[in-house]
Amino acid sequence: MVFKRRSPRNFRQALVNFFIPGGGWGRSANYVMHRLRRLPDSPERIAKGIAAGVAVSCLPLFGLHFIAAASLAWALRGNILASLLATFFGNPFTFPIIVVSALELGNFILGREKSAKASEVMQAFGAIWGEMGRNLLAMFTPEVLIWEKLEKFGWEVFVPYMLGGSIIGTVCGVIAYFLSLPLIRAYRSRRLKKLQERFEQARKSDAKK
Repeated sequence: MVFKRRSPRNFRQALVNFFIPGGGWGRSANYVMHRLRRLPDSPERIAKGIAAGVAVSCLPLFGLHFIAAASLAWALRGNILASLLATFFGNPFTFPIIVVSALELGNFILGREKSAKASEVMQAFGAIWGEMGRNLLAMFTPEVLIWEKLEKFGWEVFVPYMLGGSIIGTVCGVIAYFLSLPLIRAYRSRRLKKLQERFEQARKSDAKK
């Protein structure tokens, strides 16, 4: 394969790179921005895709962010690839802020006083995936299906997180749209101007020959 790694990563390297990209977060962010600016689509559709990816990153849909972002971008008639790249908005640095903010807002709307901590939320998600895996195996064994953690998780974590995350995600998505649209337009205009200047220089060089 053309893009296959020369030396395959082991599990430890893959896990480390999940949280810390090989080139660092700064290089990864620059790569994402470069890709977004050069997407072959209109600035409006790209900005809609970015808004969709940013909005979905604020929701408790871990493992489904790509699917949700692509679906929202399609519904908004935005660029799907831009939405996938924009999910980079949710990363190990921003997730704690997103989680705490979404839970606090969601619990406030629901009239609750206490919110779970970001670390507790991540542990809860891990416990749910573990319970779902055990129940999946239990379907083919004599074991009894148990959904105690899922029921508690849904009401105490998922509902307020989803409620608060939807509001925060909408706000962040709108901001991302209005910030990215003029930047993409300016980049396209500057790039077009450079291409025109190169064309003029090449035409003048040919005229002199």
